[in-house]
Parts: sequence; structure tokens; C-alpha cells
Amino acid sequence: MAVDPTGELEQALERVAGGGPFEIREDGRRVTGLDDAQYEVRPGRKPLLYLWSGDRTLARRVTRVVEVDDECARLEVERFGRAKPGRLEIVRRERSRKASRLNRENFANRLEELLVRQFPDETLESLSTAPDLEHSLSGNYARGWLRRGKQGWAILAAAPGETATTMDGSLTYGLLWLDRLRGRNVTPIVAGLRLILPAETSRMTVHRLAGLAADVAVELYEWQADEPLARRMDTNAGGNIATWLVPRRQSEFLHEQVKEIDARIRPLAPEAIDSAVVPGTRQVAWRFHGLEFARWSRGTVRAGLGPRRTPVSGESWSEVERLVAELSAHRHAEGDHRHPLFRASRERWLETMVLADPTRIDAKLDPALLYSQVPAFSAGDRGVLDLLGVNAEGRLAVIELKADENLQLVFQAVDYWLRVRWHQQQGDFERYGYFPGRTLHPGAPLLYLVAPGLRFHSALRTLARYLSPEIPICRVGLNEDWRRGLRVIEREWRNARATAGIG
Repeated sequence: MAVDPTGELEQALERVAGGGPFEIREDGRRVTGLDDAQYEVRPGRKPLLYLWSGDRTLARRVTRVVEVDDECARLEVERFGRAKPGRLEIVRRERSRKASRLNRENFANRLEELLVRQFPDETLESLSTAPDLEHSLSGNYARGWLRRGKQGWAILAAAPGETATTMDGSLTYGLLWLDRLRGRNVTPIVAGLRLILPAETSRMTVHRLAGLAADVAVELYEWQADEPLARRMDTNAGGNIATWLVPRRQSEFLHEQVKEIDARIRPLAPEAIDSAVVPGTRQVAWRFHGLEFARWSRGTVRAGLGPRRTPVSGESWSEVERLVAELSAHRHAEGDHRHPLFRASRERWLETMVLADPTRIDAKLDPALLYSQVPAFSAGDRGVLDLLGVNAEGRLAVIELKADENLQLVFQAVDYWLRVRWHQQQGDFERYGYFPGRTLHPGAPLLYLVAPGLRFHSALRTLARYLSPEIPICRVGLNEDWRRGLRVIEREWRNARATAGIG
């Protein structure tokens, strides 16, 4: 029995839109001005779907009903002037829509208008804010592509009001989108990536662009929403990122200040407790397998496992002993994996193990000359831990650590590598007393990405392909039960050119 296309469409619409308000999405993007719209289906081999409200109208020829359920009817449609069919979705509207979702969808509509003005000789082929989890594409951005003849450009943009994390992650997601377009069967050659960010938010992205290969074309724009055009940024100017070195003697002075306190705390669990200067401060923290439980500042020690800490003096030292006893009971390799004290600060735990024996990562690394979080940053915690060391040939080595899967690992590591390289070229490490007695090799620092072997994000290799060949990258996969002892199960250098002579 032949399918009646008009009847099939009417049934699909009634199932989704008959019971309440709905919204329209075309090619993944919400169509504004059609809230509380009415609809009519005009019969035919390709029935005409006509939608209208007080603000606008929309008409599309429906070539087929792709899928329908209680929440959404997905239709393949023809649009006048477009050779390829598009996608129209009739979606049952949620009772309350998140402000961030509305902001992104409204931004996508403004972005489309900008792109028409900014690139008048190019055609916008698609624009969407829908996430694509299969290809690691976030819904925090609007993405699409422009065509001009046989050449295309990938577009990725962030709306005003998004978090700093979203802005800083734009290069990662932009390159994944570029790679996705190049892997699809689209006619034009996708020449490169255009990033569009709100005004005054691109500094980190400009900085990270210096880590890309010379043949990766990226154009960066900043856009003030009330301006007609976006401003193209000079990507050769650097990101003016705040980074500095704390003189090594300052750290030694702070450790000398707490020598007596340290002698009282460490013996409580000598195999598990270490102390470290808190980056960017004049404070010293004590950690149990990486989890901070006490901190010294201006002559006072405060103890506790959360933001509320108790001052320690006289008889109250028993509180420190109690905390260490509690940590000893739960924070060890054979502890209950579900206990909060076992699970807390996993990256810090991993850091202490690498600090104790970096030769597990590379046999040539010098265990006596390994520093944590040097240089310091004005932006606070970056979410990825970093160590800086030197190998037997005097080659600097940046070690980035992550205990869990993190898509941003690659460019956070490149970010840190670029800062280390800059300080190296200025001669700052020798000037500030680091690596005493060693002559540093002038070559580019080695970059080790270290994580449990199954915790590397699947997109890591894709992103690494776009990096400068001058960055020597080694992916080091550890055993999943690394708390029982570090074992390297996989070690892979990215290319031969950057690693020549390493041995």
C-alpha cells in the first residue's frame, strides 16, 4: 500500500505539536519569531508545510518524514534557492528553557547576519548550536561553514556571556570542527578555520595559535554585538599572557621558615606527606598523597580538609594528627575506591608519584631537578598539573599530568610549553637559579603528556596533527592502577623531526 506523504506528515505534526507549544529548528538552529506558531499542510507529492505567527512566516516542501517520536518530528525539506535538502525539526517546547540555550540560539541568528555582512562574497551553508557528541563538538559554540566557489571556511563562534573556559577552549573545538568538515564529502576545499569571539576574550587563543603548524590557516575575529562588523585580530602579536618565574631562593627561604613545623608534620606519615610552596603565594602547604590538609601563612598554620580550616597552636596539634590518621586509613593504594578521601585530588596524587620518580616517565629525566608549576600564572588553577625538569643532555622537559580524560589537555599543555619556551629563550631559568650546575640545551623543550592509558581522549591524535612540528610531544600511557606504582604501558613520540637526537 502506497504511503500518503500528506497524511504521514499530518500525523507526525499532530503527535508532536498537537498537545502543546512547540518550536522550529532548521539545520540544527532554532528559528526565532515562530514561537506559538500555527501550521497548515497543503497536499501534494511533496506536501507544503506552512508555518506562521504574528512575527514571521516559513514555508518548506517536505520530501520525507525522517523520524518522529513524542518529542520531535524530523523532516527533510526543500528550500528555494538551495540545491541540497535541509533538515527541519518540530520540537515540543520545554516548559522552562535554560537561559544559556536561549542565549546561544539567539546569538546564532545574530551571527548569521554578521557573516552575511562580513563575508558578502561567500555563502553560509550551515550554522548550528546543537552538540555532536560523536565527534566531540560542544553545544557551547555556534559552528558552520562558508563557501565561495571551490573553497570553504569552517566557522566557530562563542556568544557573549560564555565562561572563560569556553572562550579558552574555542581553538580546540574549532580545529575539531575543521577536521570534521575536511573528513566529510563536501565539494569545496576547506581552506581553514575562522574563530569569532566576543570583544576582549581572545588573548589566550592568540597565545595558543603560536603552537600551530605554519600551514594551518586560522583567522581570529573579535565582535562587539552592537557593531556591524567583527574586527580581525593580529595573530602574530602573541597573547600578552602574564607569566613569571619566582626566584628559586624565595622558595628555599619559605621552606627554611617552616623547617621546625615541617619536622613535626612529616614524621606522622613520612612516605605520604610532602610540602610545597603554593604557586603565586608566600605560603607553604602540606599534602598527603597530593591532598592538602595544612597550610602555613604569615606564621600561622591552619589545618583541615575543606575551605574551613582551624588555626593550629599548642595542644590543637592533635587536630593535625587526627587528620593524618584519617587520611592514612583511606588514602592509600589498597583503600576503598568509593571513599571521598581516596577519590579526592587524583591529579595531585599522581603528581607526587611522578615527582618521587620521574625516571618512570623517561629514564633520562633527572630526579633531583624537577619543579612543580614553574612558571607561575596569573590565571590561577589551569585544571592540568605541570612539572618542569631536565634530562641527561640538558634538554628541558615539560610534563603535563591528567588522571582523567580531558579534551583540553593538548592545548593546555601547549599553552604551558609556549611559556616555558619563552622563559628559556630569555635565559630566565639560569637567571633565577633553576637547574643549578646544569648547562641547559638550547633546543625546544620536550613535552610529555602523561595519563592512565585508557584516559586519553580519542581526539588527542587529531589535535596533535595541527601542532607545530617543532614541539616534540611524547604521549605516555600509565597503568590504570597507578596508585600501586607507576608503570608505562605505552610511550609514543609524535614525529621523528622534533625528537631527533633525543635518544
